Amino acid sequence: MSIQTQIEEKLQALKPTVLKVDNESHMHHVPPNSETHFKVMIVSDRFEGLMPVKRHQQVYGLLSEELAGPVHALALHLYTPHEWEARGNMSPASPNCRGGGQA
Repeated sequence: MSIQTQIEEKLQALKPTVLKVDNESHMHHVPPNSETHFKVMIVSDRFEGLMPVKRHQQVYGLLSEELAGPVHALALHLYTPHEWEARGNMSPASPNCRGGGQA
C-alpha cells in the first residue's frame, strides 16, 4: 500500500467532509516516485473549538508511524466546515521548493 493511501485511510478517523492528500514529492529534490512530501487538507466538524495546534496534534497522532519514517514534510491545512466555506472552499497553493541544494 502506498504511503499516500495509508495517510488517506488513517485520516478517515477524523470523519472529514473533505479530505485531499497530495503527494508533492515531485516538487522537491528527491528521487522519482518518492513519497516524502505531502500536503493534507481536511475539513471536519472534529476541529470545532480547537486551536490550530490542537488540530495539528490530532493529525500528528494519527500519522505518527509515517512521520517517524518515510514522510519528511507534511503541510497541513485543517478547517471546520464554517472556516472552509468562509475561504471559498479553497486551500492555499504550495510554495515552490527552495531546498535540496537548488538555487
